[in-house]
Amino acid sequence: MPESLKLSQEKVSQIEGSSQLVWTIENRTYALDFSQVVIMGIINLTPDSFSDGGLFFEAQAAINQAKKHLAEGALILDLGAETTRPGSLPTPLEEEWRRLEPVLTTLAAWPEKPIISVDTNKAEIARRALLAGAALVNDVYAARNDPAILEVCAKFGAPIILMHMLGQPRTMQVEPRYDDVVGEVRAFLLERALAAMKAGVPREKIFLDPGLGFGKNADHNLTLIKHFAQVIPPGFRRVMALSRKAFLGKIIKNPDALKRDAATATATAISVLKGAEIVRVHNVAPSLEAIEVALAIDREGL
Repeated sequence: MPESLKLSQEKVSQIEGSSQLVWTIENRTYALDFSQVVIMGIINLTPDSFSDGGLFFEAQAAINQAKKHLAEGALILDLGAETTRPGSLPTPLEEEWRRLEPVLTTLAAWPEKPIISVDTNKAEIARRALLAGAALVNDVYAARNDPAILEVCAKFGAPIILMHMLGQPRTMQVEPRYDDVVGEVRAFLLERALAAMKAGVPREKIFLDPGLGFGKNADHNLTLIKHFAQVIPPGFRRVMALSRKAFLGKIIKNPDALKRDAATATATAISVLKGAEIVRVHNVAPSLEAIEVALAIDREGL
């Protein structure tokens, strides 16, 4: 990872505790250094993703994309086998696993042992994935759909990303309303983090995501980016996942999600300056370059 992705000491000190996280699952040991920006490379194993329309639905295409992400600087590969775009319906458990298993087991067998995140809200999928080589869980429902997912993570010692979502994917974008979007998202994330700790997940393994595009209009999303430092309660790792979201398309007046990577890189770099430690993107290289430039400006030097 380029030295230029190192965060300033001021930004690192905003998180309580060590900047290093080391954990072991099934005799596999993983480590993340949060003194630098952690990039998650998204791989959608679905036929109808909003962002790439099934480009990586076939296992080999997904594996090739994983290689590209790692070569460009991703530290985490995020595999998702259930579509959560606005208006989508749940995917049956066995179909989700059928899509996920061949890609996950192939990546987990690589000698470099990449850190693999599984984007799921089902406890049984999380259990199978952690046994098969996944290192962490990314739950867009924040363990509200299947609370047992917290116990699974606690049992395996796996970190979990908990995301804010208003409603469910099928209805979340139907006139979302807030009195105070920053305060309400913050309160939700704190409540879910406390539920995770009660289930046995240590604080340092709880990562929080404000859920841009999940039950928010464009103004809500922009407000959450601008005030990101106030959105995530102190002491938890801060995730931003805004890649190719529709609100970016509205800003640049482009309905094609595949043509939003420059907008994604810009907004992602701003989110890092606002305090994001983990950023989740579809195209690693442009976002990494934008972050490097933003951090150099922030440091006033190379």
